[in-house]
Order: sequence, then C-alpha cells, then structure tokens
Amino acid sequence: MTPGARVGVVGGAAVAATALIAVLPRIAQDPAYHRFADRRTLWGVPNGLDVWSNLAFPLVGLWGLIRVVSAPAGGPGDPFTDPRERWPFAVVCVGVALTGLGSAWYHAAPDNARLVWDRLPMTLVFMGMLAAVVAERVNVAAGLVLLPVCLASGLASIAYWRASEAAGAGDLRPYVLVQFFPALAIPLMLWLFPARYTRGGDIVVVLVIYGAAKIFEVLDGRIFAVGGVVSGHTLKHLMAALACWWLIGGTMARRPSRRVLEQETTR
Repeated sequence: MTPGARVGVVGGAAVAATALIAVLPRIAQDPAYHRFADRRTLWGVPNGLDVWSNLAFPLVGLWGLIRVVSAPAGGPGDPFTDPRERWPFAVVCVGVALTGLGSAWYHAAPDNARLVWDRLPMTLVFMGMLAAVVAERVNVAAGLVLLPVCLASGLASIAYWRASEAAGAGDLRPYVLVQFFPALAIPLMLWLFPARYTRGGDIVVVLVIYGAAKIFEVLDGRIFAVGGVVSGHTLKHLMAALACWWLIGGTMARRPSRRVLEQETTR
C-alpha cells in the first residue's frame, strides 16, 4: 500500500466516524452520571477518594512536562528526531496536569456545570496524543498542522455540549467523537505506518490500561460494594494516571528505530 493510500485509509476512517456520529440520535448527559458510589468525606473533602485520587494527574503531568522540555535536543538521549515533535507531547502533559485539577473540582460537588472543567482538559490529552502520533507515524509537518485543529475541535466539542445543555437539548455526540476516535485512529496508524522509534508497543499498552480504566468507571458501584473500600471510579482515576505515566515514560525512553538510523547513515 502506498503512503498516499495509507493516509486515505486514516482519512476515510475519520470521515466515517464523523458521519456515524452525525446520524446517531442526540446523546444527552445522564443525570445519574453524577451519582458516584463512594460519597464518603475524607480529610474534610466530600467524595474524598474520588477527589484526592486526582492528585496523581498533576504529579504525572508536571513530571512529564519537565522531562519533555528538558530532554537534550539533538543529543544521543533525545527521544525526538525532530524538535518540533515536542509540542504535541507538551500539550498532552499540560492536559494531564489540568485534568487532575478539573476532575478534583468536579468531584467535590458533581454537576453538569463542573463537569465542563473535568472534560475540557481531557480533550487536550486526546487531541494532543492524536496529533503526536500523526507527527510520529505519518508526517511531522502534518501532525503540527493538525495539532491546533485537533485542539480547537476538542474545545469546541465541550462548548457545543455546554451550549446545548443551556438550550435544554444537551448533546454529547461531538465529545464522544473526540474521546473515542483517537482510540480507533491511533492503532490504525500504528498498523499502517512504519515506526520511526523504538518502543512502539508502549502505545498499545497505554490503550489497554486506559480501556481497563473505562471498565472500572462502568463498574463503579459494583466494585465499591465489595467491602466498601474503594470505588471503581477512584480506581479509574489511578489507572488513567498510570496510562499517562506509561505513555510519557515510554516516549522519553524511546530512541530512533534502526530504519531511521540507517537512513541517516546513508545520507
């Protein structure tokens, strides 16, 4: 398959996913979403474990941002063959750090108004990661062009949902697309395009961990019912933070692939 055909497959998947979301009926926010299983107060904070477990995100995000911006440019330990590739990963790290703050704010008193600040920074993570993989696997310039487009799309999905809620017809379809399309597009690009770096399997591990986090989220009450120690949603936060840690750590430990090194040697 030619490079152009591979790009066409990914582009076709984006068009198909968008069309599917467009023809689906409106997806309203379920009011029951805000009723989490563990409502215990911890250290004076309502819904304590769901709030405090979000501390993992700022710790991981700030650690990652420091590593990304301080990585030796052009040296043997540089995980970016093109220094411009740092930008999408820096966005991801900022998004991870802000996710912890927004999610803690939301879980202290869950409602739709606060949920905006929970979901808004998550779009930075989803869209930043999508642009990062495009830059790595498809083309650096394309990833950088897509980065602001992806970020604007993510922010617009939240603005649209909030505006539709205010109009009495809440619609989560654009946000659903922003959250789940990267989970489809990223493995597709891993399959279609050759790796430019080692440790390409780390992204697969990240997707598996994040999938487990979503399962914990769905099983929130059932998990809490087993002994009343910890809820599924608290575990979801910890697993999602673990996925972010794995992603950042793997990215910073990667090195140019043998194919890239051979290309540079023959220049």
